[in-house]
Amino acid sequence: MSDAATVLERCARLGEVSEEPGRLTRRFGTEAMRRANELVGGWMHEAGLAPREDAIGNLIGGRGRPPALALGSHLDSVRDAGRYDGPLGVLVALAVAERMPDAALEVIAFADEEGLRFGTTYLGSGAMAGRPTAVDARDADGVRLGDILPGDPATARRDPAELLGYCEVHIEQGPVLERRGVPVGVVTGITGQSHAELAFAGEAGHAGTVPMDARRDALVAAAEFVLAVEAAADGGLVATVGRLAVEPGARNVIPARATLSLDLRHADDAVRRAAAAALRERAGELAGARGVALDWRETGDSPAVPMDARLSDALAAAAGGDVLRLPSGAGHDAAMMASITPAAMLFVRCRGGISHNPAESVEAGDVAVAIDVLERFVRSR
Repeated sequence: MSDAATVLERCARLGEVSEEPGRLTRRFGTEAMRRANELVGGWMHEAGLAPREDAIGNLIGGRGRPPALALGSHLDSVRDAGRYDGPLGVLVALAVAERMPDAALEVIAFADEEGLRFGTTYLGSGAMAGRPTAVDARDADGVRLGDILPGDPATARRDPAELLGYCEVHIEQGPVLERRGVPVGVVTGITGQSHAELAFAGEAGHAGTVPMDARRDALVAAAEFVLAVEAAADGGLVATVGRLAVEPGARNVIPARATLSLDLRHADDAVRRAAAAALRERAGELAGARGVALDWRETGDSPAVPMDARLSDALAAAAGGDVLRLPSGAGHDAAMMASITPAAMLFVRCRGGISHNPAESVEAGDVAVAIDVLERFVRSR
């Protein structure tokens, strides 16, 4: 069996390790995550790595004396996930470790990148990078995060002197590589994000008796704002309203309140923040024109994280030099690792750019290219 076929077969086996029958859901701190770590830990052992779990639950397979080059990604998933978002990077790294039995390196399978259970995005890599852990966070059942941790999360912090750098292989989660007809690309950086929750508050009324020119319809203001968000997205800015809730939500009642989410992403933080400010101003204008009130609450601001130029150039050289370079619009554990060690990322083409979906798909030939590129990259270090 080829190395790429082995990686895909292992992804398939991991895809069967789930909390829910019939679909892949693997949250932090669950029996499914324990079984996934056990399975991957066994493969690490077979590859001559010494697997261990740290105090936050990250699985680390090490070989040789530090400092070492770290490779990896995450094993947790979103709800009803595909097989490759996260595990592909862990298993490509493992394939390289198997090819290079004498190399001093680490393969890291992070415990919680998605944050599905506790809303703790980058939980595993964040702890490794020294970010405080939200131990008092609770899941939907009221379980406290700190009560299920294997140890003191502060002890998961890594000494940067132990690491030569970090490289993560990941499916692109977008259509750019497929459109360009290339199997892999080098990531220039992880885009910054602005998040907000906003609500337009008007007045409920009877749908049949209140004249159109006397209405304070919150949903109409919200609809105009959604179109303004779409119109703002250009020049690399992506903008999304992912949630919209209407109250009271009856067929024959004018909407009194519309609550929305806003997600803005761009590689340039100044551009992103300017767009967020402009959209907030536009929301105020729309509210005034419709006679409704606006409540705007900023819920997140994550700065862009550039990948290390030297490591990225080495990764590009390993891919043949003339390789597509592109930003990542999604977050990755590399964003946390970049705060303690030089970091680079390699994207792998995925069919249709589909991700966070059971339809995620990669070609064996593209996986083979990724393994070869990562191997050459490691040898160059």
